Amino acid sequence: MTRVDAHHHIWDLTVREQTWMVGPALDPIRRNYSIDDLALQAAAAGITATVLVQTVGLVEETVEFLEVAASNDLVAGVVGWVDLTADDVATALEGLRSRPDGAYLKAIRHQVHDEPDVDWLLRPDVQRGLSAVADAGLAYDLLTKTPHLPAAIQTARNLPQLNFVVDHISKPVIGEPLEPWATQLRELAALSNVTCKLSGMVTEASWTDWKPADLQPYADVVLDAFTPARVMFGSDWPVCLLAASYAEVVETAETLTASLTPTEREAVFATTATNTYKL
Repeated sequence: MTRVDAHHHIWDLTVREQTWMVGPALDPIRRNYSIDDLALQAAAAGITATVLVQTVGLVEETVEFLEVAASNDLVAGVVGWVDLTADDVATALEGLRSRPDGAYLKAIRHQVHDEPDVDWLLRPDVQRGLSAVADAGLAYDLLTKTPHLPAAIQTARNLPQLNFVVDHISKPVIGEPLEPWATQLRELAALSNVTCKLSGMVTEASWTDWKPADLQPYADVVLDAFTPARVMFGSDWPVCLLAASYAEVVETAETLTASLTPTEREAVFATTATNTYKL
């Protein structure tokens, strides 16, 4: 049976630095991670397919990830990067899609939560770039935090032809009040062209003493707002290793979804990702 991890990364620090990896707190993951490092852990957790997600704003990384997908049975799709603000974004997308391994490109992402302007998504050049993503038949991953949600909501309204995927439930700080995150996420969920990844929560909690019960209120908001038919599991490996092992992340997701029906759990662990990313 297919079981999908819809969000993980790899990186090779001998090829390039991960510019987001700043400060000693990230030292535990400051090493190389390959798809081979993930494969045994994924197999032990029953994961049969994954989506490999960009980590830096470079097309070169996307090309490397497409090559990984084409040479490895585990990776079923890639979320890559192009410069959405560039005049030639449509040409860049076509260049990636026309490669022999281009069919593995399923979506585009940008580190929106690192942009100083919380309304970055609403810039005319970005909106034009997102239209090109839709025209290319790709989805768009929203990497946001709570302050960016109003712009994300308006963007999803502006572009109903584009399928948006919220990464890491928009990264609320676990343990802080649910509002305004919960209300804004529900507003985003009201739009039929938006799905959400049940991912990234363990690293938004206390890394050393979190427990599944701490995450449950946030997962409940997501599952209620989007319904399981528009929610997908993602591990965020190897970033998750700051707070939990791969097995612990999978087990926690199973605990958070324990009240769902078998069909609803299948949606979270397979169907939603398969349909959204056309795996």
